Amino acid sequence: MERINQTLKRLSSNENFQKRYQQMRKTVLEHPDIKAFLEENQAVITEDMIEKSMAKLFEYSTQTRDCNQCPSLEECMNIMKGYQPKLVLTRNSIDVQYEPCQRKIINDEKKKNERLIKSLYVPSEILHASFDDFEKDFGRIDALDQAASFLMNYEPGKKLKGIYFYGKFGVGKSFLLGAIANELVKKRISSMIVYVPELLREMKSSIGDSTLNEKIEALKKESILMLDDIGAEMVSSWTRDEILGPILQFRMLENLPTFFTSNFDFQGLEHHLTYSQRGEEEKMKARRMMERIRYLSEPVLVDGPNRRDI
Repeated sequence: MERINQTLKRLSSNENFQKRYQQMRKTVLEHPDIKAFLEENQAVITEDMIEKSMAKLFEYSTQTRDCNQCPSLEECMNIMKGYQPKLVLTRNSIDVQYEPCQRKIINDEKKKNERLIKSLYVPSEILHASFDDFEKDFGRIDALDQAASFLMNYEPGKKLKGIYFYGKFGVGKSFLLGAIANELVKKRISSMIVYVPELLREMKSSIGDSTLNEKIEALKKESILMLDDIGAEMVSSWTRDEILGPILQFRMLENLPTFFTSNFDFQGLEHHLTYSQRGEEEKMKARRMMERIRYLSEPVLVDGPNRRDI
């Protein structure tokens, strides 16, 4: 049986093999990222190191970076799904290391939050919402324009208000949140949609299992938080002042975009937040909550027929 070094020696003397190898070598070394890496490290990289590392350089050249060619995480084209290559120097050669891409980081964070906060689970219709499926009648045009404006102008770290979508039951407010969240995913930006009545029920039950503070911290710090159906919950002083209050206060101070949907306009929501389920009237606390919501979001009416009846 022919030894591997004898096989390589025989192949290297083959004219066609040499021609193909030189063409491949030229293509690899002209790759923009590889050229930049070699120039950056030219003081330590030798021709011998390049030759020894050609297989690794070729591997790097065949992988995608920054998710620029992958339609989704599931359809990632790389050897390791969700990981992108990085060139590194190791001893006397060049190697390839793989690091999680932005899509995988967002996906892992989302799964972690889903395990932590059960009220993140929203109907599949909302999870797969698209602006293409949203009816563009007169009563919804302003909401679409505002959503498009946010998506066009938002960049991580940029101070930008979210949107407070309000209107009758079934006009597509939650659907809009889903559509915005799905557009943000395309831009590799994390967001979290939470159904408020279920969230507050969950928070009460979390007092006994030591996860309450962890859940509050996750909601405080999420890049873009979407609170669906605020005002549908039964108001208690504790959920208003100890759960929603600190979350919104933190997001206000850190200028983190926050979205809301509600059947109430601002005035109606303030009235709703004023009266606890015990019948207590707490106007100042409700007003303080509304100051945070007004700071974080612009009110936009969503009108039209009930989509659930169509």
